[in-house]
Amino acid sequence: MTTADRFRAAVDHRDLAAVDELLTDDVRLYSPVKFTPFEGRPMVLGLFGVLLRTFENFRYVGEFTGTAQTGTDGTAAPSAVLVFRAEAGGKEIHGIDLLHFDDDGRIKELTVMVRPQSAVRALGDAVLAGLIADGLVPAPADQPG
Repeated sequence: MTTADRFRAAVDHRDLAAVDELLTDDVRLYSPVKFTPFEGRPMVLGLFGVLLRTFENFRYVGEFTGTAQTGTDGTAAPSAVLVFRAEAGGKEIHGIDLLHFDDDGRIKELTVMVRPQSAVRALGDAVLAGLIADGLVPAPADQPG
């Protein structure tokens, strides 16, 4: 069973412990709603906990494998693209998870892309609320109104 297969099964079963086993300590996750990546296993795993609670009717619907350049160092790495469909915030989402693997087959980088833009906004709002609720990011300062 490949790392992509194991990742897909872990997400399908909402098994954070299984996801954790697949990540490098310095994993990076590039999100469609944040310019800078989420970095490190604790933060990425925390984000996955929020995502697994946020997505409704999440299902993978396709897979492609090959190589792609990473954002980390620009070198080509073994990679897999997992195509998914889901709902969040009442919006239908179509997206991909681009996984890059290290020499040991663990996930060193993950890029998530989703469409349409209205779904990106709904997902971003829901994920931010979950990250704040879990104490992973601070709440925005109240602004005078």
